[in-house]
Amino acid sequence: MCGIAGYFLPQTSPDPVTVRTMCDLIRHRGPDDEGYHVDGGCAIGMRRLSIIDLGGGHQPISNEDGSAWVVFNGEIYNYQSLRERLIAQGHRFRTFSDTEALVHLYEQEGEEGIARLRGMFAYAIWDARARRLLLVRDRFGKKPLYYAILGRGIVFGSELKCLRAAGAPLELDEDALRLYFRFGYIPDPRSPFRAIRKLTPGGWLSYSQDGTVREGRYWTLPEPAEARAAGFNPEAARGQLREVFDESVRLRMIADVPLGAFLSGGIDSSSVVASMARQSSAPVKTFSIGFREAGFNELPHARMVAEKFHTEHHEIVLEPDCVPLISSLVRYFDEPFGDASAIPTFLVSRFAVTHVKVALTGDGGDELFAGYEASAFIRAKQWLDRVPTTVRRAIAGLADLLPYSAYGKNYLRMVSRPNSIERYFEASYTPHYLLRNLLLEPWRTSGSENFLRSTFPGGLLAGEQDIVRQALYFEEAVKLTGDMLVKVDRMSMANSLEVRSPLLDHELAAVAARIPYPWNMREGRGKRFFLDAVGDRLPPELLTLPKKGFALPLPVWFRGPMRGFLRDHLESPTFRNRGFTSPEFVSHLIAEHENGRRDNSYWLWMLLMLDLWFRSWGEPGAPDLQRVPLPAAEERM
Repeated sequence: MCGIAGYFLPQTSPDPVTVRTMCDLIRHRGPDDEGYHVDGGCAIGMRRLSIIDLGGGHQPISNEDGSAWVVFNGEIYNYQSLRERLIAQGHRFRTFSDTEALVHLYEQEGEEGIARLRGMFAYAIWDARARRLLLVRDRFGKKPLYYAILGRGIVFGSELKCLRAAGAPLELDEDALRLYFRFGYIPDPRSPFRAIRKLTPGGWLSYSQDGTVREGRYWTLPEPAEARAAGFNPEAARGQLREVFDESVRLRMIADVPLGAFLSGGIDSSSVVASMARQSSAPVKTFSIGFREAGFNELPHARMVAEKFHTEHHEIVLEPDCVPLISSLVRYFDEPFGDASAIPTFLVSRFAVTHVKVALTGDGGDELFAGYEASAFIRAKQWLDRVPTTVRRAIAGLADLLPYSAYGKNYLRMVSRPNSIERYFEASYTPHYLLRNLLLEPWRTSGSENFLRSTFPGGLLAGEQDIVRQALYFEEAVKLTGDMLVKVDRMSMANSLEVRSPLLDHELAAVAARIPYPWNMREGRGKRFFLDAVGDRLPPELLTLPKKGFALPLPVWFRGPMRGFLRDHLESPTFRNRGFTSPEFVSHLIAEHENGRRDNSYWLWMLLMLDLWFRSWGEPGAPDLQRVPLPAAEERM
């Protein structure tokens, strides 16, 4: 696991100072080593967190004649079989690292070889012969990769701060900010800035000497099976799911450093720990985090799993004294990010890294196996599709006339949506009635299907679709990458901890996609088919517990120890004068939350993170990151 950065500016001389400065800003991603290669206007660099081949995996790594060089962030779990194949084809290896397999695979097969990789990765290859820079990102987008195509070349990095240091333009992308208000994160491929984009998951991009930009996809997410898939064999599917799941866990247990697992006490992380225990000769190291507030504390459930599998268990309790931490988290995200579970993720990572260097998690189970409550809710409301259009329009008019105070458990707005897609987004993300009151006119977005399809061209299935299939696909293709995986990557790497997600294996995803969703959504709960396959390994008491998620007691904290901090930011002249939100309505949300009428903690946190982000990225008085200019262009005759 590493951080990478670099540029290709064809009309410049290479400058190691710039790329070194870019990499220094992400030292937390790789404190163990650093390396750089400069050649003919291209400079690539990395910071290394040593996991495989500790002594021999120094980067950048080249092929035999030095005509191709790679910097790499991630892990390739099938690198040993790739290595054997490439050696048989005549390639000579100098190390035992997974990184070296990438450069030889490129030399042998070009972009076609990317599809052979099984793992999580973001890497850059400099092809000196072709005078071309290639950028690649893994299928799910577990590893980040930002880039900006400038008038005279391209810059890239694992984090936005790398591009800022290199002088990439920082003009605000207003459309990206509108999406943040709707979803609580900025979906791929956008970033907060117009000039900077995230490389598409499952995609690659190349930049050539003459300025030619080429893009491609080597993988797209498989569509979920129809509700009644022909030829589905439950018994065979259960056996295959169990086998591929255990293989995925086994591959992610390969490391030359101490390894453990996050254990929340939920189904997914517990299943991963159960599989690890079955395949490990030593006790698995497990790490859990809890809260004083009983309604949010899952430590007893985690302890139950730890005892069953005789793990070397470690746990901590999070106290509501996180204000200094909250302010510092923004610099690791580099963009507005409204998922408050980032705090426990950061703290459990900081706790675990004192014992291990790699941790496995249960991330991805809800997306692959229909675990989110919203999916079941939307399925239960499918009958609303039969409501006549004229009735919907009348309901929509009535809903628009109602004051904000009339909403809450009032579903008029959701019922009024013309189709299931819009109903899903209304129920699952910031609702129309709240945005209408919160945002000033220029910052509101449409909730129409046309807007959603144009905004997420790869995140919604084409044509008329079962809404549950549509929701499952969106959560896996968009929400997973933009929310869950951003949170886990940034918070773990802030602590120099590598996190691996066995449930987000593309071969396991292919198996999951063939399971008709009703098999997972039985008895009022999700993930039933997954439990059919591996649930017999878990404590029986765990199988009936209600789903909680990795949440923290923000509702309580915003009424107590964080009350002043919240008001100081959201009612400050600086926040009010930005012109995004209605000051009166923001104050109303705070007061409504404090008096217990409504839990507004999700939206208040989202606004707080936006304010902290603006303060950290260039407003008067904000701490400035180190900046160096890109090399000046040479005058060519």
